[in-house]
Amino acid sequence: MTDIDSVNIEAIDLNLLKVLEALHEEGSASRAAVRLGLTQSAVSAALGRLRRLYGDHLFVRTGRGLSPTLRANELKPLVSEALDKCRQSLQWVTGARAGYAGRSLSLGLSDDFELALGKQFIDKLEHEMPGLRIVFRQTHSRIVGDMLMNREVDLAIASGGFTSAAIGSETLGEGRYACLLDARQPLDADEIDAGQRLTLEAFLKRQHLLVSSGGFVGMVDEVLIPQGLKRTVRASTTHFSALPYLLLDSDALATIPLHAARTLAKYHPLRLIQPPVAMPAYGINLGWRRDALRDPAVVNMKQTIAAILADFDWQQGSHERGV
Repeated sequence: MTDIDSVNIEAIDLNLLKVLEALHEEGSASRAAVRLGLTQSAVSAALGRLRRLYGDHLFVRTGRGLSPTLRANELKPLVSEALDKCRQSLQWVTGARAGYAGRSLSLGLSDDFELALGKQFIDKLEHEMPGLRIVFRQTHSRIVGDMLMNREVDLAIASGGFTSAAIGSETLGEGRYACLLDARQPLDADEIDAGQRLTLEAFLKRQHLLVSSGGFVGMVDEVLIPQGLKRTVRASTTHFSALPYLLLDSDALATIPLHAARTLAKYHPLRLIQPPVAMPAYGINLGWRRDALRDPAVVNMKQTIAAILADFDWQQGSHERGV
């Protein structure tokens, strides 16, 4: 164990902090070496020095690479914040010539938002913040607040989930729902009403795919049950992006946020149709840690993401709750 009274920062190679950050984010010594431009043996040697410095194993080998210990998880946000301050100070010297080279910021979101808006985020940030790497991290309303507070993400998009006074949030859109089903299988005449919606009878007769972090109850169930109605859920998934491969060649349907449904129908042979039950609208919220706004890079990314969300046509266009 390191004697804390004997630690002298002047005797410590601060490049070790870059190694700790890279190992935590990459989960692999070989990938961290590529990222840092070092040999794998150099990274392994640096990890040995970090372990002696902090008196902890920091990373343990698993079948999927290196897994951080509790101490490493506690150190990571402190180390990254310190390194980001250094990167920020260098930008004052190099100005626009350096852009945001070396910086990465993370955005927490469920994959329906990533499907519909991820490319816009990448393109706009490339223009507004050249050199920045955006990292998309999966989240949902039950955990998004904790991810922000634990510094696992810098910004987050969700429907709800922001309750801490330390988190700021802004509602930038209002979402709707739509149904998706295999477009190659024609609908019978009696399955469609005059408004080109599925009839309630056809909707309830078909089996459903549920997208939910929990896997059992979705928004559709919350709407149907008070009416004394019930649907049959064939299977559940946590990812909207899996739906095309689960819906095709079946008579099942999925009711999901409209913007995600439009994106999936654009690139796959899926039919988009209005549900026969009145689904509630929901707010699209952008959240951030209030103390993170001391970092100009976070402020710039927040403004860029907010502008895209505010300009998006949600009515023609998720939130993460199951439907």
